[in-house]
Amino acid sequence: MSTGPRVVGQRLPRLDAPGKVTGTAVYAADFALPGMLHGKVLRSREAHARLLGVDAARARTLPGVRAVITAADVPDVRYGGALKDETVFARDKVRYVGQPVAAVAATTREAAEAALAAIDVAYEPLPAVFDVEAALAPGAPLIHEAWPTYTAIPILHREGNVCNRARIVAGDVERGFVEADRVFEHRFRTGMVHQGYTEPRAAVAVWDTSGQVTVWSNTQLPFEIQNTLAEILALPPSKIRVIVPGIGGGFGGKLRVGVEHFAALLARRAGRPVKIVTTCEEELTAAYPRQSTRVELKTGVTRDGRITAKAGRIWFDTGAFAGSGPGVASVATLVLAGPYRIPNLLIEGYAVYTNKTNCGSFRAPSGPQANFAVESQMDMIADALGLDPLDFRLKNIVREGDEGPTGQVLTAVGLEECLRRAAAAIGWADRRPTADRGKGLACGWWTTTGGSSGVYVKLNPDGTVALNTGAAEIGTAALTGAAQVLAEDLGVDLADISVVSADTFATPFDFGAQGSRTAFAVGNACRAAAADLRRQLCALAAAQWGVAAETLTVRDKHVVGDGKRIALVELARLSQASGGGLIAHGTFIAPPTAYDAKRVEAHVYPAFHSPSFHAHAVDLSVDRETGEVTLHRYVVAQDVGFAMNPTYIEGQIEGGVAQGLGQALSEEIVYEGGRVLNPNLTDYKMPTTLDLPRVESILVEHPSPVGPYGAKGVGEPPNIEPPAAVANAVAAAVGVRVTTLPITAEKVALALSGEATP
Repeated sequence: MSTGPRVVGQRLPRLDAPGKVTGTAVYAADFALPGMLHGKVLRSREAHARLLGVDAARARTLPGVRAVITAADVPDVRYGGALKDETVFARDKVRYVGQPVAAVAATTREAAEAALAAIDVAYEPLPAVFDVEAALAPGAPLIHEAWPTYTAIPILHREGNVCNRARIVAGDVERGFVEADRVFEHRFRTGMVHQGYTEPRAAVAVWDTSGQVTVWSNTQLPFEIQNTLAEILALPPSKIRVIVPGIGGGFGGKLRVGVEHFAALLARRAGRPVKIVTTCEEELTAAYPRQSTRVELKTGVTRDGRITAKAGRIWFDTGAFAGSGPGVASVATLVLAGPYRIPNLLIEGYAVYTNKTNCGSFRAPSGPQANFAVESQMDMIADALGLDPLDFRLKNIVREGDEGPTGQVLTAVGLEECLRRAAAAIGWADRRPTADRGKGLACGWWTTTGGSSGVYVKLNPDGTVALNTGAAEIGTAALTGAAQVLAEDLGVDLADISVVSADTFATPFDFGAQGSRTAFAVGNACRAAAADLRRQLCALAAAQWGVAAETLTVRDKHVVGDGKRIALVELARLSQASGGGLIAHGTFIAPPTAYDAKRVEAHVYPAFHSPSFHAHAVDLSVDRETGEVTLHRYVVAQDVGFAMNPTYIEGQIEGGVAQGLGQALSEEIVYEGGRVLNPNLTDYKMPTTLDLPRVESILVEHPSPVGPYGAKGVGEPPNIEPPAAVANAVAAAVGVRVTTLPITAEKVALALSGEATP
């Protein structure tokens, strides 16, 4: 008889599939309440201007309008994450085109639109800065003149338009350059890109007679939204309930407050439920996109290809407010160091204010930008030294027991296996099989975000199991993975598990669906709860049989031992008759990862927890006349620790590659004079299924000592390497190197013609 896992590791159907494939699942954009009003937000038409006045008197008199609010109608509160610099509406001045100035609620969308048009706003334009170079220039206009007075976590290094500068220092970088035979310096740029979720940000809010507000939202972080609303509304969190219906994709773009506060404020003013759903234009002009970057790398190498030193700087255009910038700039330094053994490092990450929409998090925040620079330069160095790029990487990659850039000791390192298997899968030995065809590699590492997760687990009267978690299911099947862990540990089938999730009043706290952590953290919490529930079950059965509980175990929906067995359904009946039922609570808090604190400054995220390792390989061709890139094969070898459900891990890999290829080849939010030129899905070029190759997934398993059954986070890594892998393959195919993203056909054609690329 097999002794292996029955449920974890199996390709089982996801628990939320029936509602999604039948169309009966309710998403936040679908949610409605009786008597609901439609909310709309008036946004600034100036990038940087003094706000002289907002006259909403005429709007309030229009038919169907039930509420109009401006900065004068809401508490003067600054909110944010590591840095509290944002207000609900612009007060003294506006800082980007799209910043909220007022909001309305009306009986119809048309009436709400008419009300927006009736609001008069007077501006006095101010000098603006639209890129990091301008923002950092001597005498540059300050986006936030009063930044020293803002509340911020103490470790941040702030100055002028820089809202954080994070740094890693290891060894002696200047000595490392002296020891090198060759020193290479390169610069790279990446564009601003949107997460591309199907469902826009949406929220419905209603107040009851006790002064409690309930908000239905497609947020990834219901408990953070609860706390942010508590700040904005000047209420205790106990008066704010956040419930998450279905989410039509998030990818980090729905981590922070989006429209929930507008819905709540309008609903309080109107005395009726209010719903707000953003438009496509709002998403592309005033959401939380991935930051554009500028990167400089200086790397010292010996003749035989050993890296002796690296100095690197990455500047993030974080927009008019800090958003995720301080944290993203910190994480970027770990990616910029790369998964390589480098004894001497000086790596800096800057988050810089500009007069653009405030940026946020996007699947593997900072990963693609920093990795694009690092892995492009690895190929550039290898080619200059006459080395094979795969061999060059293998000579320098981290292995078991090595130190990361901040001194953490690395375990369960599957990087060499990933590199070798990805390269072999595309026939790396023949790197340039024909004219205009080439193959590229890129590798990297990533974290499994920490934070706590709690679950309640209850044995139902019919022997099935209820899992209650504060985590939201954002489309990854992560909660199905966690349920598989629970089913395995309780000896039941996955079909016996039902899930209630993401309700700040009805579910225990969860740090949120972010950072590749949900299946990892909730799965571990399920293991803790299952152990408690097994103890209760065995104790109850032992009392019935008069034996020691330690001699019993839970298996195949029964408690067994001492030659006896009793079904869980029978124990559920007994527990209700005698003790009020069987309920267990489980909590998981990721253990801290040790690192050398002397190596970091102003660093929000100084170590990668339970890190994963991965390699991507692509085979493509380039049309020399048009610059068009055609992808023939794309292979991902990813160290997942343990494949909890291979089908959904492969789905995450395929989706992540699709987003990464979009950033690599076509996607960019284009600004001119502070205005977005392509705020629609006709001009913002996301790839479709017709543009993408079949993605081949190789699941490598080097078990994490912390993850459930050895699992590591899997959702974000596939998004990291595509830009670098494509850039390297293009260079192999036609001998030109594009160092800016996206790598459009126009840029490739210009490079082939000898002209500088934009």
